[in-house]
Amino acid sequence: MGSEVIGKWAFLVGLIVAVLAGLLEEVYTIPYVTLILVILGLIVGFLNIAERNTIKLLVAIIALMGVGSMTVLAINDLSAIITTYLQAILSNFVAFVGAAGLIVAIKAIVETSKK
Repeated sequence: MGSEVIGKWAFLVGLIVAVLAGLLEEVYTIPYVTLILVILGLIVGFLNIAERNTIKLLVAIIALMGVGSMTVLAINDLSAIITTYLQAILSNFVAFVGAAGLIVAIKAIVETSKK
């Protein structure tokens, strides 16, 4: 199995874990879910993100962290239950893509310093 396939599976599994763990958080706490998501994010950052997509990914992560948290606060009036689930899912997703973004940022810094 090639690294591209592993990276794609890590991304898919990370998304699924982020959503399911967020939905199940009220009923069942998954041990080490954040650690699992960070490891999957690191794998995605190493294997999945091409140099040409670096800027897109980093800008998307910045937007997610800024706008995503504000969106959850804005819909806080809907229902405490919905907000709880959305916050948990967003938290998990930020852990996942944040780890990928960390690796991509480090790779970009190393690449820039070589020039």
